[in-house]
Amino acid sequence: MANGHSRRQPQPGDLIEIHRPTYQHWALYLGDGYIINVVPPDGVSSAKSVFTGRAWVRKQLLKEAVGNDRYCINNKYDAIYTPLPLKDIIRRAERLIDREVCYDVLTNNCEHFVTMLRYGKPDSEQVTRGVTIAGIVTAVVGAFALVGLALSRPKERHH
Repeated sequence: MANGHSRRQPQPGDLIEIHRPTYQHWALYLGDGYIINVVPPDGVSSAKSVFTGRAWVRKQLLKEAVGNDRYCINNKYDAIYTPLPLKDIIRRAERLIDREVCYDVLTNNCEHFVTMLRYGKPDSEQVTRGVTIAGIVTAVVGAFALVGLALSRPKERHH
């Protein structure tokens, strides 16, 4: 799977997980070396989509989208959802090419986009896992803060 080589060639409708340095980017394989994915308005900075709430749907060559990163075919949701018929997946995807879409890292990101195309349901394990981790970290920090507060309180004197 290093540098884009997986055990099998992507087939139309496959979900492609691109391993970026700090996150996973998701695309849907269309065939003939092309994918569809959402990109920031300027095509460069992912942060721009986060701040503007907008992204563009682009058809690109898989090798261009991947660059020097690794990717794998990851239809991990097939165990949960039944993929739509291939002709419907491709037709829905092609209708969106070169359109602007709403983008929200928690509710409408690149993984939500491709799972909506493949299954008709938006899903993002990255978000679910991230929200769970954030909740655990918040709870732990909160617990330490309460312990610190309890230990730093002046003791009451009984007369």
